[in-house]
Amino acid sequence: MKKLLLAGVTGFLILSCSKKENTAVESIPSETTAASEPAKSDLSGEQIIGTLDCSGCHAVNERMIGPSYKEIAEKYSDKDIELLASKIIEGGSGVWGGVPMAAHPQVSKEDAKKMVAYILSQKK
Repeated sequence: MKKLLLAGVTGFLILSCSKKENTAVESIPSETTAASEPAKSDLSGEQIIGTLDCSGCHAVNERMIGPSYKEIAEKYSDKDIELLASKIIEGGSGVWGGVPMAAHPQVSKEDAKKMVAYILSQKK
């Protein structure tokens, strides 16, 4: 029974930590969409985070499935921006526990660095 429950929870976490889908915008580009919505690279790190599934596992002040942004900011510094940006894009596991972070290959390196800069700005 415990194994079945664990498998169910793991499946939920994997699904909840996947990319938010917006297939209408992604699959049917139009002039109206392009004009009314800024490209992600025009957004701040906080705004980019808001367009993704990050809030399903992370919060600014409290640990959820993953660490809070404040915990991340306390552990890392500006010298780790490249490393953390790569973890956002490629995913990762083992640093904060057993639940792996899903990869976000749709995020550009530039946008991932903006996200990291925002997260690191949460340092106390």
